[in-house]
Amino acid sequence: MAEGLVYPQSNAKKVVMVRYGELFLKSEPVKYHFIGILLRNIGKALSAAGLSYHSETPRGRILLYGDEPVKIAAITARVFGVVDVSVCTLTAAEPDALCVEAIGLASVHLQAPMSFAVRAKRQNKVGMNSQELGAYVGSAIYDHIPGLRVDLDTPDYELFVEMRDVGGLVYDTRIPAPGGLPWGTQGRVIALLSSGIDSPVASWLSMKRGCEVIHLHMDGRRWAGEDVREAAIENLRRLSLWCPGYPMQMIIADSEPLYEAMQQCRVAPRYRCVICKRFMIRVGARLLEPENAYALITGENLGQVASQTLANLAIISEVVAVPVLRPVITYDKSEIITISRRIGTFDTHPGDLACRAVPRMPTTAATLDPIKEGEEKIGIDDLVEHAISSVRYVIALNGEITGLDQES
Repeated sequence: MAEGLVYPQSNAKKVVMVRYGELFLKSEPVKYHFIGILLRNIGKALSAAGLSYHSETPRGRILLYGDEPVKIAAITARVFGVVDVSVCTLTAAEPDALCVEAIGLASVHLQAPMSFAVRAKRQNKVGMNSQELGAYVGSAIYDHIPGLRVDLDTPDYELFVEMRDVGGLVYDTRIPAPGGLPWGTQGRVIALLSSGIDSPVASWLSMKRGCEVIHLHMDGRRWAGEDVREAAIENLRRLSLWCPGYPMQMIIADSEPLYEAMQQCRVAPRYRCVICKRFMIRVGARLLEPENAYALITGENLGQVASQTLANLAIISEVVAVPVLRPVITYDKSEIITISRRIGTFDTHPGDLACRAVPRMPTTAATLDPIKEGEEKIGIDDLVEHAISSVRYVIALNGEITGLDQES
């Protein structure tokens, strides 16, 4: 998207301006700590792409200098904590210098009878204020290109100018970025990752809020569709593109004995989905301490399937004493799909992702006594121990699978 932008020929230096959002609201020590982590993450992403740069951090902005500003902007726009990114022309900190570059940029895009607006900001309150600066630059453009109209509400074209301590900045494009908090500022979590649509979105939303995510995939083997395991690994690969430079780990644990036990012990089919979800949560909770993680993330969505009714979610959460976070709990399915498409985890041809253990009529309001009775019958603690002892690891880095333990 950023690669298609057209910029006028100019001898002025190009710089990438990065805006961050709620970081600015933190206390000064926290803000500078978070900005430091954001700079580290930007550096990891750019290094992974082989791009060299150096940075400055004027108040409220990050400026990135390098030989390939458009590529730097496109990559930085995928970093959590960044609100948006612009490739700017850097001028002297003088209104007339801003006008020269603004006219050059506007001339590429404007002709009569188009409308335009100039949005201006000043860092210091010396000389013209922001409104006066915008009017000054706008007048210069208006005089240079005959037949234009000024429309501050719905212009055909917007141009932005800023006067800051580092100099003047002129730009006309703001590349949207994910926002949120920088990756790693909120600690580590374990996210259940399946082959479906919801769990990768839940993981991504956790990443957006600053969590370093380790994934856990429960491998049902013959009870799962033929493409389930590979689709989960593909979800991991795609999610790793959102934290370039950082290896992303997925733990694969064996859940096949659970389904075998429920079948052999004739656990009532209507309870099997709830017992399965409680099993997954148990395994995840056991892995928190060795992985130095604080919470579990699931892709559960209220009322979407039988196991995700409010009554069943309460029974599922009851089995552990650790935080279980559900980022997509209130989203409509269409909203989840929209995010999935935007972040690149949606697959139009996913293959065989069936769960062969799902009963025809699962309970929508399980009670605790029959659930515990079923778990005791199948020896749930031993099954959890087997799952923990069976774990294998997959590593994704920059959209590539770099490590995959072989099955024992």
